[in-house]
Amino acid sequence: MKTFSVLKKMGLPLLAAAVVLLAAGCDLEKSPRGFRLPDGNVDKGREAFVSLQCNSCHTVSEENFPAPTSFNIPLGGESPRIRTYGELVTSIINPSHVISARYREELRQATQSPMTNFNETMTVAQMIDLVAFLQSRYKLIYPDQRPPYYPW
Repeated sequence: MKTFSVLKKMGLPLLAAAVVLLAAGCDLEKSPRGFRLPDGNVDKGREAFVSLQCNSCHTVSEENFPAPTSFNIPLGGESPRIRTYGELVTSIINPSHVISARYREELRQATQSPMTNFNETMTVAQMIDLVAFLQSRYKLIYPDQRPPYYPW
């Protein structure tokens, strides 16, 4: 009974301390919560992809752009997970945020993406349309959920 009484007395201060520590670890000022851009136009996004010369390094599923001249980083296609709106926006405006291990080797252990920084030249409308275009090219696939076939 005495142990319960001590825990009861310490419980609220411990809970308060845990909340403060958790809140300190979260950067609430930079939270994406509530962030939403208007819907984009897929056709205009395709035009932006070409005019910004994204096809010099990227191929896009179901598109016949000229072959990339340097890298061939495919976008779109079948994927077990769809790239979210936020991931696509981040990849465009902060391409060095994540560099795939597969391409890091090609980049000779680069810490930054060779992708051109378009933050000073791309319009917000182009980015919105570009994200709509790219998101439309991903196709969600589900793993085979059927039980294995045993022919005995």
